[in-house]
Amino acid sequence: QVQLVESGGGLVQTGGSLTLSCAASGRTFSFSSYSMGWFRQAPGKEREFVAAMSRRGGTTAYGDSVKGRFTISRDNAKNSVYLQMNSLKPEDTAVYYCAARTRVLSSLQNGYDYWGQGTQVTVSS
Repeated sequence: QVQLVESGGGLVQTGGSLTLSCAASGRTFSFSSYSMGWFRQAPGKEREFVAAMSRRGGTTAYGDSVKGRFTISRDNAKNSVYLQMNSLKPEDTAVYYCAARTRVLSSLQNGYDYWGQGTQVTVSS
């Protein structure tokens, strides 16, 4: 079993920055075997794709609404994935989830095997 724990959420003003972290663990877990993704869900809306990174970090993908503002990264030695969020907007307010899958990276949430509990990000106007 794999556990994913997000942290770093909080309240920030429009134009501000936050960095989310996701720590992965598991008894027989090999972090470098997993592609990692970030998704978010705002109140009353469906969960949407934010960013994803391949197992070794060589390939990334971003949702259209965050391109140029958010950056995904990972540290396989620390079993962690990060989401640097800059130029935040009120519409970025959501619960942010990290997810892991053993296959190539994907923007489709139903392709992910493991999910964290989420961390709240609130951007005030």
